[in-house]
Amino acid sequence: MPMTILATDLDGTFLGGSAADREALYRWIAAHRRHIVLIFVSGRGIDFMRGLARELPIAPDHVIGDVGTSVASGADFARLRALDDWLDAAWPADAPRRIRSALRGHADLQPQSITGGRRCSYFYRDEAAARTAASQVQALGFDPLLSDNRFFDVLPRGVQKGPTLLRLLDTLGLPPHRTLVAGDTLNDLSMFATGLAGVAVANREPALDAALAAHPHVHRSTLPGAAGVLDALQRFHHRGTPHGIATGHRLSPATV
Repeated sequence: MPMTILATDLDGTFLGGSAADREALYRWIAAHRRHIVLIFVSGRGIDFMRGLARELPIAPDHVIGDVGTSVASGADFARLRALDDWLDAAWPADAPRRIRSALRGHADLQPQSITGGRRCSYFYRDEAAARTAASQVQALGFDPLLSDNRFFDVLPRGVQKGPTLLRLLDTLGLPPHRTLVAGDTLNDLSMFATGLAGVAVANREPALDAALAAHPHVHRSTLPGAAGVLDALQRFHHRGTPHGIATGHRLSPATV
Protein backbone atom coordinates (compact mmCIF):
# COMPACT_ATOMS: atom_id res chain seq x y z
CA MET A 1 0.00 0.00 0.00
CA PRO A 2 1.16 3.58 -0.58
CA MET A 3 1.91 5.94 2.26
CA THR A 4 -0.83 8.42 3.12
CA ILE A 5 -0.34 11.51 5.25
CA LEU A 6 -3.52 12.68 6.99
CA ALA A 7 -3.21 16.27 8.22
CA THR A 8 -6.41 16.94 10.10
CA ASP A 9 -8.03 19.62 12.18
CA LEU A 10 -9.37 18.39 15.52
CA ASP A 11 -12.52 20.10 16.83
CA GLY A 12 -15.44 19.44 14.50
CA THR A 13 -13.29 17.29 12.21
CA PHE A 14 -11.15 14.45 13.65
CA LEU A 15 -12.99 14.81 16.97
CA GLY A 16 -16.34 15.65 15.35
CA GLY A 17 -19.44 13.55 14.71
CA SER A 18 -20.91 10.69 16.68
CA ALA A 19 -19.01 8.36 18.99
CA ALA A 20 -19.57 5.57 16.47
CA ASP A 21 -18.14 7.69 13.64
CA ARG A 22 -15.05 8.55 15.66
CA GLU A 23 -14.53 4.94 16.68
CA ALA A 24 -14.76 3.82 13.04
CA LEU A 25 -12.17 6.40 11.92
CA TYR A 26 -9.72 5.58 14.71
CA ARG A 27 -10.15 1.83 14.18
CA TRP A 28 -9.46 2.16 10.45
CA ILE A 29 -6.31 4.23 11.03
CA ALA A 30 -5.11 1.72 13.64
CA ALA A 31 -5.62 -1.14 11.18
CA HIS A 32 -3.55 0.70 8.53
CA ARG A 33 -1.10 2.34 10.92
CA ARG A 34 2.06 1.20 9.08
CA HIS A 35 0.98 3.16 6.03
CA ILE A 36 -0.54 6.26 7.69
CA VAL A 37 1.32 9.33 8.92
CA LEU A 38 -1.05 11.20 11.24
CA ILE A 39 -0.62 14.94 11.75
CA PHE A 40 -2.91 16.95 14.03
CA VAL A 41 -3.28 20.54 12.79
CA SER A 42 -5.26 22.59 15.27
CA GLY A 43 -5.95 25.87 16.95
CA ARG A 44 -5.41 23.97 20.17
CA GLY A 45 -2.06 24.11 21.95
CA ILE A 46 0.69 21.51 22.18
CA ASP A 47 -0.16 20.64 25.80
CA PHE A 48 -3.76 19.91 24.86
CA MET A 49 -2.66 17.61 22.04
CA ARG A 50 -0.16 15.85 24.29
CA GLY A 51 -3.01 15.04 26.68
CA LEU A 52 -5.29 14.04 23.81
CA ALA A 53 -2.65 11.63 22.51
CA ARG A 54 -2.80 9.80 25.85
CA GLU A 55 -6.59 9.50 25.69
CA LEU A 56 -7.15 8.43 22.09
CA PRO A 57 -6.57 4.87 20.86
CA ILE A 58 -4.19 6.29 18.23
CA ALA A 59 -1.55 8.97 18.72
CA PRO A 60 -0.32 11.52 16.17
CA ASP A 61 3.10 11.25 14.59
CA HIS A 62 3.45 15.05 14.46
CA VAL A 63 1.38 18.02 15.61
CA ILE A 64 0.90 21.59 14.43
CA GLY A 65 -0.76 23.67 17.12
CA ASP A 66 -1.88 27.20 17.89
CA VAL A 67 -3.19 27.86 14.34
CA GLY A 68 0.14 26.95 12.77
CA THR A 69 2.43 28.78 15.21
CA SER A 70 3.83 25.79 17.11
CA VAL A 71 5.09 22.37 16.03
CA ALA A 72 6.13 19.16 17.75
CA SER A 73 7.17 15.74 16.50
CA GLY A 74 7.19 12.15 17.65
CA ALA A 75 5.95 10.36 20.74
CA ASP A 76 7.94 12.70 22.97
CA PHE A 77 6.57 15.84 21.23
CA ALA A 78 10.09 17.00 20.42
CA ARG A 79 10.71 20.43 18.96
CA LEU A 80 11.90 20.74 15.36
CA ARG A 81 14.70 23.30 15.13
CA ALA A 82 14.07 24.24 11.50
CA LEU A 83 10.41 25.00 12.16
CA ASP A 84 11.10 26.81 15.43
CA ASP A 85 13.69 29.04 13.78
CA TRP A 86 11.27 29.97 10.99
CA LEU A 87 8.45 30.72 13.41
CA ASP A 88 10.65 32.71 15.79
CA ALA A 89 11.96 34.85 12.94
CA ALA A 90 8.39 35.87 12.07
CA TRP A 91 7.39 36.71 15.66
CA PRO A 92 9.55 39.42 17.31
CA ALA A 93 9.89 39.32 21.08
CA ASP A 94 7.86 42.51 21.42
CA ALA A 95 5.02 41.30 19.18
CA PRO A 96 2.54 40.47 22.00
CA ARG A 97 3.08 43.86 23.66
CA ARG A 98 2.61 45.78 20.43
CA ILE A 99 -0.52 43.85 19.51
CA ARG A 100 -2.14 44.17 22.94
CA SER A 101 -1.41 47.88 22.93
CA ALA A 102 -2.96 48.37 19.48
CA LEU A 103 -6.10 46.42 20.40
CA ARG A 104 -6.58 47.81 23.90
CA GLY A 105 -9.36 50.14 22.76
CA HIS A 106 -11.50 47.37 21.28
CA ALA A 107 -13.91 46.49 24.07
CA ASP A 108 -15.57 43.82 21.93
CA LEU A 109 -12.37 41.74 21.85
CA GLN A 110 -12.00 39.46 24.86
CA PRO A 111 -8.59 37.79 25.34
CA GLN A 112 -8.61 34.01 25.32
CA SER A 113 -7.45 32.68 28.68
CA ILE A 114 -5.30 29.83 27.33
CA THR A 115 -3.10 30.33 24.28
CA GLY A 116 0.35 29.22 23.22
CA GLY A 117 2.65 29.42 20.26
CA ARG A 118 3.45 32.67 18.52
CA ARG A 119 0.07 34.40 18.49
CA CYS A 120 -2.37 36.62 20.37
CA SER A 121 -5.93 35.32 20.51
CA TYR A 122 -9.29 36.84 21.33
CA PHE A 123 -13.01 36.14 21.16
CA TYR A 124 -15.22 38.56 19.26
CA ARG A 125 -18.97 39.13 18.87
CA ASP A 126 -19.26 42.08 16.48
CA GLU A 127 -17.80 41.26 13.06
CA ALA A 128 -17.63 44.89 11.91
CA ALA A 129 -15.64 45.84 15.01
CA ALA A 130 -13.40 42.81 14.51
CA ARG A 131 -12.73 43.84 10.90
CA THR A 132 -11.66 47.28 12.08
CA ALA A 133 -9.30 45.68 14.59
CA ALA A 134 -7.99 43.41 11.84
CA SER A 135 -6.98 46.44 9.78
CA GLN A 136 -4.94 47.76 12.70
CA VAL A 137 -3.22 44.42 13.11
CA GLN A 138 -2.30 44.32 9.42
CA ALA A 139 -0.81 47.80 9.69
CA LEU A 140 1.49 46.48 12.42
CA GLY A 141 2.80 43.77 10.09
CA PHE A 142 0.84 40.80 11.44
CA ASP A 143 -1.93 38.64 9.97
CA PRO A 144 -5.41 38.65 11.52
CA LEU A 145 -7.57 35.56 11.20
CA LEU A 146 -11.30 35.50 11.98
CA SER A 147 -12.99 32.10 12.14
CA ASP A 148 -16.10 30.30 13.34
CA ASN A 149 -17.82 33.67 13.96
CA ARG A 150 -16.02 34.04 17.30
CA PHE A 151 -12.25 33.54 17.11
CA PHE A 152 -9.88 36.44 16.39
CA ASP A 153 -6.24 35.37 16.07
CA VAL A 154 -3.24 37.57 15.41
CA LEU A 155 -0.49 35.55 13.74
CA PRO A 156 2.99 36.14 12.34
CA ARG A 157 2.88 37.43 8.78
CA GLY A 158 2.64 34.48 6.39
CA VAL A 159 2.10 31.89 9.12
CA GLN A 160 -1.05 29.79 9.35
CA LYS A 161 -1.89 26.10 9.33
CA GLY A 162 -1.23 25.67 5.60
CA PRO A 163 2.20 27.28 5.30
CA THR A 164 3.40 25.52 8.45
CA LEU A 165 2.15 22.16 7.17
CA LEU A 166 4.05 22.59 3.89
CA ARG A 167 7.25 23.41 5.79
CA LEU A 168 6.74 20.39 8.03
CA LEU A 169 6.25 18.07 5.05
CA ASP A 170 9.40 19.46 3.45
CA THR A 171 11.44 19.18 6.65
CA LEU A 172 10.38 15.56 7.19
CA GLY A 173 10.66 14.57 3.53
CA LEU A 174 6.98 13.58 3.33
CA PRO A 175 5.34 13.59 -0.14
CA PRO A 176 2.76 16.37 -0.67
CA HIS A 177 1.01 14.35 -3.40
CA ARG A 178 0.20 11.67 -0.79
CA THR A 179 -1.16 14.18 1.74
CA LEU A 180 -4.85 14.63 2.53
CA VAL A 181 -5.94 17.65 4.61
CA ALA A 182 -9.24 17.85 6.49
CA GLY A 183 -11.04 20.70 8.22
CA ASP A 184 -14.28 22.53 8.96
CA THR A 185 -13.68 26.25 9.67
CA LEU A 186 -12.00 29.28 8.14
CA ASN A 187 -8.82 28.69 10.09
CA ASP A 188 -8.45 25.55 7.93
CA LEU A 189 -8.72 27.49 4.65
CA SER A 190 -4.96 27.98 4.44
CA MET A 191 -4.54 24.17 4.38
CA PHE A 192 -6.95 23.87 1.47
CA ALA A 193 -5.21 26.79 -0.28
CA THR A 194 -1.96 24.79 -0.43
CA GLY A 195 -3.31 22.76 -3.35
CA LEU A 196 -3.03 19.53 -1.36
CA ALA A 197 -5.91 17.09 -1.68
CA GLY A 198 -8.57 18.07 0.83
CA VAL A 199 -11.91 17.27 2.40
CA ALA A 200 -14.15 19.81 4.12
CA VAL A 201 -16.56 17.89 6.35
CA ALA A 202 -20.33 18.46 6.15
CA ASN A 203 -20.52 20.52 9.36
CA ARG A 204 -18.16 23.09 7.85
CA GLU A 205 -18.52 26.78 8.57
CA PRO A 206 -20.68 28.49 5.89
CA ALA A 207 -17.94 31.06 5.28
CA LEU A 208 -15.47 28.24 4.59
CA ASP A 209 -17.92 26.62 2.22
CA ALA A 210 -18.19 29.87 0.27
CA ALA A 211 -14.41 30.30 0.16
CA LEU A 212 -13.93 26.79 -1.22
CA ALA A 213 -15.55 27.81 -4.50
CA ALA A 214 -12.04 28.95 -5.46
CA HIS A 215 -10.55 25.55 -4.60
CA PRO A 216 -12.11 22.85 -6.81
CA HIS A 217 -9.58 20.24 -5.65
CA VAL A 218 -11.29 20.18 -2.23
CA HIS A 219 -14.10 17.67 -1.74
CA ARG A 220 -17.08 19.10 0.14
CA SER A 221 -18.27 16.05 2.01
CA THR A 222 -21.90 15.32 2.82
CA LEU A 223 -20.75 13.47 5.95
CA PRO A 224 -19.95 15.27 9.22
CA GLY A 225 -16.81 15.18 11.32
CA ALA A 226 -14.99 11.87 11.60
CA ALA A 227 -17.34 10.18 9.11
CA GLY A 228 -16.38 12.69 6.42
CA VAL A 229 -12.69 12.24 7.18
CA LEU A 230 -12.92 8.44 7.05
CA ASP A 231 -14.86 8.43 3.78
CA ALA A 232 -12.27 10.63 2.06
CA LEU A 233 -9.28 8.93 3.70
CA GLN A 234 -10.31 5.43 2.63
CA ARG A 235 -10.74 6.41 -1.01
CA PHE A 236 -7.63 8.58 -1.14
CA HIS A 237 -5.50 5.84 0.44
CA HIS A 238 -6.70 2.91 -1.65
CA ARG A 239 -6.61 4.74 -4.96
CA GLY A 240 -2.79 4.86 -4.76
CA THR A 241 -2.35 7.75 -7.20
CA PRO A 242 -1.68 11.46 -6.69
CA HIS A 243 -4.72 13.69 -6.38
CA GLY A 244 -5.65 17.31 -6.12
CA ILE A 245 -3.25 19.78 -7.66
CA ALA A 246 -1.89 17.12 -10.01
CA THR A 247 -5.27 16.10 -11.45
CA GLY A 248 -7.52 19.09 -10.83
CA HIS A 249 -10.37 16.76 -9.82
CA ARG A 250 -12.39 16.68 -6.65
CA LEU A 251 -12.20 13.70 -4.34
CA SER A 252 -15.73 12.52 -5.17
CA PRO A 253 -17.34 9.13 -5.79
CA ALA A 254 -17.33 9.84 -9.54
CA THR A 255 -13.54 10.13 -9.70
CA VAL A 256 -12.24 7.54 -7.25
